[in-house]
Order: sequence, then C-alpha cells, then structure tokens
Amino acid sequence: MISMQPCFSNLPTRRFGRTEINIPVLSIGGMRFQHSWSEVEMQAVPKDNQKNLEKILKFSVASGLHHIETARHYGTSENQLGCALKTISDSQRILQTKVPPRDDPELFEQELEQSFSKLQCKKLNLLAIHGINLPEHLDQTIRPGGCLEVVRRWQHNGLIDFVGFSTHGPTDLIVQAIQTNLFDYVNLHWYFIFQENEPALEAAKNFDLGVFIISPTDKGGHLHTPSTKLMELCSPLHPIVFNDLFCLSDPRVHTISLGASNIEDFSLHFDALGLLSKANHMLPIIKERLVSSAKDSLGEYWLNTWKVGLPTWENTPGKINIRVLMWLYNLYKAWGMTSYVQARYSLLGSGGHWFPGENADCVDSEVSSHAIELSLKLSPWTDQIIDRLRELRDTFKGESLQRLSNT
Repeated sequence: MISMQPCFSNLPTRRFGRTEINIPVLSIGGMRFQHSWSEVEMQAVPKDNQKNLEKILKFSVASGLHHIETARHYGTSENQLGCALKTISDSQRILQTKVPPRDDPELFEQELEQSFSKLQCKKLNLLAIHGINLPEHLDQTIRPGGCLEVVRRWQHNGLIDFVGFSTHGPTDLIVQAIQTNLFDYVNLHWYFIFQENEPALEAAKNFDLGVFIISPTDKGGHLHTPSTKLMELCSPLHPIVFNDLFCLSDPRVHTISLGASNIEDFSLHFDALGLLSKANHMLPIIKERLVSSAKDSLGEYWLNTWKVGLPTWENTPGKINIRVLMWLYNLYKAWGMTSYVQARYSLLGSGGHWFPGENADCVDSEVSSHAIELSLKLSPWTDQIIDRLRELRDTFKGESLQRLSNT
C-alpha cells in the first residue's frame, strides 16, 4: 500500500516545448478512473467511485503530479473531474482536455463549451485537437474557418493558453501536422515496442513542440499484466519501470501518461523516477537482452527486412493490415506478449481510424492466399508472411473487440 504522503519533494519537470510550462514528467490520465464510458449524470456515479477519484487527485497534488489530462469523450471523466477539482485546490495545476475535430466548426465549438461546462473551469491550460488520424482531420482543423480558428478566438479571449493535437495516425501525417507550425504540443504513441514515430519526435524537437507520450503502460504492451518472458527479460526492472525509463531517457520526451484507477497504480512509475539518473547504465543491458531474444526467436534477417515491400492496408485484399499483424506476430514470438497481441488483433476491424484495417480472420476464406501473394510481390517474405497470417488467425481468432470510444 502506498502512503498518502508525498513521494518526491521535487518531482522532475521538463520544459514543455514552446509553451514554456514546466511540466511534471508523469501526467495523470483521466481515462481509467472514470465510472462509465456513457455520459451519465453525476447522480448515477457511485459515491465510492468519486471518492476514489478524489483520493487519486489528493495524492497527485501531494506528490507533485500537477498535470491532469482528459477528453470530451472519456465518458464521465470530465464531469467527475469538474466536481472533484472544485474541492481539491492546486495552485500549480495544469489542466488539459481534448476535443475531436469536426467538419462543422460550430459543432466543435459546442463540444468545447460542453468540456468547459463539465470541467467547471474558467480556463484550460492545454487543449488538444483529439485524434488527427486522417488527412481530413488535419484539414478540418487548419483550413480557413476551421476548428483552429475557433480555438484562436478562445485563446484571444483568455480561455485557452496553448493548443496541441493528439494522434493515432501514421507517422507522415503526424510530421505534416507538426510542420504546419500551428500547434504547441503533440500527444503521440512512442515506447520500446513501438518506435516508428521517431521522425515525429525529431520534428517536434525541430519545431519546439511539447511531447506527451500516450498510454505507455497499456498501449505500450499491457505492461500492467506482462508476460512471464517479458518479466524475465526486463529483470531486475518491472516492464513498466523499464518502459518508463526508456521513454524518459529521451530528452525529446517531456511527459508520459500515468493512467491511474487507484493510488496503487503510481508505485512502479515512482520506482522509475527513482532510477532515472541510472537509466543510461541500466537500459542498454535490458535492451540488448530483448533484442537478442527477438533475434533468437525470429532471426536477424527477418527483423531487418520484414517491413520491406508491404502494401498499405488500403491496398491489401480484404483490407488486411499486414504491417500491424506482422508487428504483433513479432511481439508474440519474441517476448510472449499474448494478451496484448490478442487485444490488438481483436480490435482490428472495429477500431475505425484509431486502429485501421482488418485482422487475418478472412485468410483462406473471404481472401485467397493467391490474392495476398499478389499484393506481396515486392516482399522477400511472401510465403512466410502468408503462413504467419494463418498462425495469427488460428491462435487469436475470436470475437471482435470494440474500441472503448469510437468518437
């Protein structure tokens, strides 16, 4: 059990890019402590759930975790936070929410008004355009008369300090959005098992954007319930501690999300902060062990070349997302990450623009191996990829998993 006393007298902070905010390296994500994904009234929120949220917030303030971020479509999160923040003061609080872009900026503004109303706030320190995942989302945001013009008006009126964007989109789109030089910060995915957004980190550095890493524990590999193999490979560190150190050892990263459902969830993240000064010594040993395990399981040539010649999911028969599926196959074989692979495999087909494309369930039924072979004509691994798609299908086929919020 974690004591309710502050864990750090001086929690590490970093300059959050051009915002000049000194942001704690751990941020409190508002998704996991909510009561419901449906926007029910506060009367329907159990008292125990709200008291737990208040306990998390009090502990956060005492520990120097001043940055709280949530989103318009995180169910009851904004409403619950609005009620709790009224009674839990914090002179250093950094409040952030996220609102998705709309084709009609009036609808975007209506949702922004709802966020302010539910959070019961007079001002937001940080607003993110939530989910710039497709080119049309960027266009809806930055075109003349678009959503960003609404934000600029609110900024002019002193209601919003800084604007950024969150994204699950492809790297080239993230870089394009950064290079518009219209945003102050970015929320994106980047952690040990997924480093493809490296060019976006570099672009953010070049344009002096704050960088917030989304969900390093959950989307970073279900590290709250790691496989036995991953635990062994990361020893003596817990995989959460290893991944936190991996992210925070990069100076281009300013803060990472800590999604807490109770105060016990803070413990391993605080362990990571206590080891931050030793990261450059500890990380290379564990990274080498993880890479060696991957080479032993998959072969070095495969690891160096599996991405070559892969078609996009839009240009694959059945819209099968072969690139994501082969990435999942690697995680499954190299590090035994079965639960994570199962969850992500099941989400394909129902994740919309947040996690696009289909899984391998249709292989050999709706989609023939010959059709897949033709789409892989530029790959050096055609036969192996088809066999591995079948292995994934046979191992993980089941009911589809719905994304928690498809907004």
